[in-house]
Amino acid sequence: MMLDDRKLKILQAIIQSYITSAEPIGSRTISKRFDLGVSPATIRNEMSDLEELGYLVQPHTSAGRIPSDKGYRLYVNRLLQSTDLDFILRHDLKSKLIEEIGEVDQLIYNAAKILSKVTNYTSLAIAPQIKKSQLKHIQLVPIDETKILMVIVTDSGIVKNTVLRTDSGISSDHLNIISNYLNDKLKDCNIGEIAPEILDNLIKEMYEFKKSILDIIPILMNTLNDTAEIGIFLDGVTKIFNFPEYNDVEKARDFISFIENKPYILEMMLGEGQNDIEITIGNENVYEEIKNCSVITATYSLNGRTIGKIGVIGPTRMDYSNVISVVRSLSLDLNEIIKKNFIE
Repeated sequence: MMLDDRKLKILQAIIQSYITSAEPIGSRTISKRFDLGVSPATIRNEMSDLEELGYLVQPHTSAGRIPSDKGYRLYVNRLLQSTDLDFILRHDLKSKLIEEIGEVDQLIYNAAKILSKVTNYTSLAIAPQIKKSQLKHIQLVPIDETKILMVIVTDSGIVKNTVLRTDSGISSDHLNIISNYLNDKLKDCNIGEIAPEILDNLIKEMYEFKKSILDIIPILMNTLNDTAEIGIFLDGVTKIFNFPEYNDVEKARDFISFIENKPYILEMMLGEGQNDIEITIGNENVYEEIKNCSVITATYSLNGRTIGKIGVIGPTRMDYSNVISVVRSLSLDLNEIIKKNFIE
């Protein structure tokens, strides 16, 4: 059943009031706060209809109602006004984001901290996934007679340094030759698709440096495999206690337990779609522990390819408009900063 304009306005008023107050909303409250041009009795009748249709819930015998997951979904899809962040606030967030640019992982962690601070919710972020990245450069640098520094750079800005030991020294000239050869053969290869056959061919083709290559290739692959574990960053985990919905100790404990379970977070973040903004509300979440929560995430990309995600999790009574604006703004800033500072 399609809702008429009056029902939509009343539903919107109830949701906006409940987001602010966390208290069930009655018809008299709506009549006083919003100029809807109808009597409290009419509002009360419309609220009863909205409850029958599943958009509102009456938590107890009081006259007040609260939004259901279905109500929030309609609000997000049809009633929410998309707004851009104030220019000054966006500029301030971006300035904070680029204050300390080290490696890309640090940038993503900073973004998570900023997101939690600005929204007052728990933030989550996934660092660029190395298996989905492409190799951009490999450099072998001699440290001393038996030690070599291997520097690996990916297209998503990930830089990994590893020291490897050899039984016999390799000259700088030979290391440059090997570095150039590895770059020639592996540059722009997807890291997750570097098959053993490719490495076997490298050893055959560089037979002159077979012993050195046999020392270097296993370290190269171990370094890539060791760093393939996806980095997850959280901030503001205890902010959930600021919301009256989580005064229930058991409910709060379930939330904390879920947040601290890395495989769950990873599956949740990677299992969502790849749209610019993804919103899951209440029972739309797979995990029982967060069926009273909403999750809002945004992707950040490189050359149109998604390399990570950032977002927030909090009660379904979430300030959707503000959170969506902040999450979207930070994801756009991450796209720009990664492209400008980490890509050759």
